[in-house]
Amino acid sequence: MLKIENLHASVEDKAILRGINLEVKPGEVHAIMGPNGSGKSTLSSVIAGKEEYEVTDGTIVFNEEDINELAAEERAHKGVFLSFQYPVEIPGVSVTNFIKTAINENRKAKGLEDMPAKDMLKLIREKAELLEIDRKFLSRSLNEGFSGGEKKRNEIFQMAMLEPKLAILDETDSGLDIDALRIVANGVNKLKSKDNAVIVITHYQRLLDHIVPDFVHVLYNGKIVKSGGKELAHELEEKGYDWIKEEVDA
Repeated sequence: MLKIENLHASVEDKAILRGINLEVKPGEVHAIMGPNGSGKSTLSSVIAGKEEYEVTDGTIVFNEEDINELAAEERAHKGVFLSFQYPVEIPGVSVTNFIKTAINENRKAKGLEDMPAKDMLKLIREKAELLEIDRKFLSRSLNEGFSGGEKKRNEIFQMAMLEPKLAILDETDSGLDIDALRIVANGVNKLKSKDNAVIVITHYQRLLDHIVPDFVHVLYNGKIVKSGGKELAHELEEKGYDWIKEEVDA
């Protein structure tokens, strides 16, 4: 589904990614971990196509198509979803209206007509129930006055509605209490299938107790320096990142 080879990327002429190789297949969950400044959020932004990042070398192939030159919107229409670490507030636009617009724009890009209102309402109800979302929440302005947990739950609701092929969760666990973490993680787990894939970017192993990864990759200084199974996350929790740095720098 996703194949990244020798990916180098920079922002404002500063090199951040220095040769990333990563392959993600349908049905898999990959966790990307690493210390601050290692390039985790840059990697998620580059895959999603955020324009402030410049790819200087390497390829990103999604569903057998090179997407390096595609804009973020085009990648989203092809099934790439990025859950933001800091979701933006849009006063005056309700959660429901925002998601209706997003879905219909997606359909338009595929040459389809707008989803009938009755079908849209049914889908919204189903997904809201799945994620334990109160209906009052859906009429509020997007992210305005939302707690950290509400913002993250809203991101997962968008993911549920859009049904992307590849979901990238960029530090979805930051600022969440245990209950919010559980609800967000349960939502992600319910949305997983053999046809989609998830990349979870996190500092902490605690999220991976709830969303169990098939593979864990450690990013350090712009490169993946170690990969393993879920036990690698436990090792990092126990030892921190210093031992990885020592191994790499030795």
